[in-house]
Amino acid sequence: HSLGRAKSTFVGGSKSFSALQQRRVPSNHSTLVTRMSATQPPKATKKPHTVLIGGVDGENRGSNAMTPPRKLQDDYFWMRDDERKDEEVLNYLKAENQYTEDQTAHLKEFREELYLELKGHLKETDEQVPYPNGDFLYYTRTQEGKSYKIHCRKAGPDAPEEVILDENKVAEGHDYCDVHSVELSPSHDLLAYSVDHSGYETYKCVVVDLASKEPLKGEAGIAEMDGSVEWGIDNKEVYYLKQDAAHRPFELWRHRLGTEGEDEKLFSEPDEKFWVSLSKPRSGRFIVMASESSETAEVHLIDLQDPNPSLKIVQERAFGVLYSVSHTGDWLVITTNADGAKNFKLVVAPVATPGKQHWRALPTSNEDVTPFDYDPDRMIEFASCFKNFVAVFGRQGGLTRMWVLHIDGGKTLRSWCQVEFPEPAYEVHLGTNMVFDTDKVRVQYSSMVTPASTIEYSVVDQSMTTLKETEVPLYDRSLYTCERTTATARDGTQVPVSIVYAKAMKKEGPQPLFLYAYGSYGASMEPSFSANRLPLLDRGVVYAIAHIRGGGEMGRAWYEDQGKYLTKKNTFNDFVDTAEHLVKTNWTTPEMLAIEGRSAGGLLMGGVVNMRPDLFKVVLAGVPFVDIMVTMSDSSIPLTVGEWEEWGNPNEEKYYEYMLSYSPINNVVAQDYPSIMITAGLNDPRVAYWEPAKWTAKLRDVKTDQNPLLLKVDMGAGHFSASDRYKYLKERAYELAFVFDQLGLFKK
Repeated sequence: HSLGRAKSTFVGGSKSFSALQQRRVPSNHSTLVTRMSATQPPKATKKPHTVLIGGVDGENRGSNAMTPPRKLQDDYFWMRDDERKDEEVLNYLKAENQYTEDQTAHLKEFREELYLELKGHLKETDEQVPYPNGDFLYYTRTQEGKSYKIHCRKAGPDAPEEVILDENKVAEGHDYCDVHSVELSPSHDLLAYSVDHSGYETYKCVVVDLASKEPLKGEAGIAEMDGSVEWGIDNKEVYYLKQDAAHRPFELWRHRLGTEGEDEKLFSEPDEKFWVSLSKPRSGRFIVMASESSETAEVHLIDLQDPNPSLKIVQERAFGVLYSVSHTGDWLVITTNADGAKNFKLVVAPVATPGKQHWRALPTSNEDVTPFDYDPDRMIEFASCFKNFVAVFGRQGGLTRMWVLHIDGGKTLRSWCQVEFPEPAYEVHLGTNMVFDTDKVRVQYSSMVTPASTIEYSVVDQSMTTLKETEVPLYDRSLYTCERTTATARDGTQVPVSIVYAKAMKKEGPQPLFLYAYGSYGASMEPSFSANRLPLLDRGVVYAIAHIRGGGEMGRAWYEDQGKYLTKKNTFNDFVDTAEHLVKTNWTTPEMLAIEGRSAGGLLMGGVVNMRPDLFKVVLAGVPFVDIMVTMSDSSIPLTVGEWEEWGNPNEEKYYEYMLSYSPINNVVAQDYPSIMITAGLNDPRVAYWEPAKWTAKLRDVKTDQNPLLLKVDMGAGHFSASDRYKYLKERAYELAFVFDQLGLFKK
């Protein structure tokens, strides 16, 4: 559920991108923090600093920046150190970590108990369903005691295993290891992978000779890239993306293996609002390069069948028009919001003439076939082409949906159907499908009580075969149940709520409840399975997800019209109103209510505790984006320029007052707050560590209660917490122990 501040790009799939900037801010040296005794928190020194919001000479503050600029005072600006090397700042963070350890020392044994419980629900030695690709079956597996995945292949079901990449070996000598892309060359003789060892999301690409399992001779690797890599038509070239000074993926490059000299730059995106993404359709014919902002897209293709392949545009960008492409035969299948299709529609266009003037609805083979026309109640998220059918994924009625379109020649619709799944509330998404000419498609399915399953759907007879359901040790789904309800927001909007609990632990009256939400970027929080909830459910805690506005659960308008820009407060109001609904309907009480949000969901946490601190007992705020005015006014800070199309630009009069009215750190006041645990990652490029640190200092200085306020900074990780699966479970046990303690559910 942690998507981060960075948007998931619509074009080309689900890859997320972020922007970074390295700029050193001088810090004061002698009196930044005074370490108190173990029973008293660190006290951060106030050093008043004036932040200018509006037009500033020599800086990109947007086209309509206020002149003269407004002024905000930031007493903790000194905490920002882009290089993460300032000893005084690091000492402050270490002091906060030590205070957190001191204050939770009584939970040490309980944390270990919870960790063992979480680990007990993990099948440590496991194997994913092998998928066909070329002459091999590929799969990943895990091994007990090892932290990372092992990538393998076989020449057939009964053939011996060949390990092609062991992430555990890649991780040796490093505290953090994120292997991003793992791509096989067209001949399957070479493998390219990208890896980040800091959590800062800067990657290096390595090409491996699968005969020797060593880096290819003569290839030093591609450093300082964004993690995306695709092979060309053969083993001779790879395509990758470079980042600008703000860590924004903005350039497409081609590297020819075994050649000397600089690689070839194919594209550079000058507009700071746009990110570049890279993909290759299943057909293998094209490299797809998309340049996209929150509201506008432009796609280019490289035809790998061309003897001299070069970029060719599909349709020039037009503000407000988003589109993505998939390919089959001589046609492109395009998903777009053009011409007022807010929830997106499917159109087709010839590969030879792909521009918008040639876009048209998918024609039917005869008049008896129902067209797959635009339906405002059905949101199309993306289409994935196979040779003779298209798998379409989207949403309807608040849930993920899948449709299969049977096509002839890539351009004529013969029939279509919505795929039905057995449970009333679930999540389904596209699985790994590498074969283009097939009559089957694999999907991943789960619900709040059903563990993730790999299902193979036959487009011929519409049958489904479960190839594997993830084994969850010590779990019996019959002991749990889930419900779907709605809460009425203050403006009358019906907000869906997904709830799961242990049947035997359900009480007639109120009981402890853990409420989670996100509510930004149009991202949907699905009613899917997580074994990490089981310690809550097994101790009588009800778990609920509020599908609030700002997300995409109820379609694009749920986000675009009702949850961003000048309607962003609906996100906070929906969460508060959902919590009040759960109290009024006797699910829980404020003294029994725990809440959690991460990243932009951490912004949500910061907002709602300012609004209604009396409504919540305990809060988990993970990597929270809480310093919205300072961050969003400064274009040198990662993500800022691109996200002016998400939150608005506070440098403009139009947005200044509205954003200031909900910015968490700017609305902390002298009042009682709930118990709060705040987490951060020192190397986080999406929500810099200084935002949660500054928020902690501000809360501690102003709040009037004696409830715990703890900051826990992972000094070796980024936005997504620990990469090591065992360390990740320990971190989760740490957070859950705090929640249980504050809810009165821990007794030593």
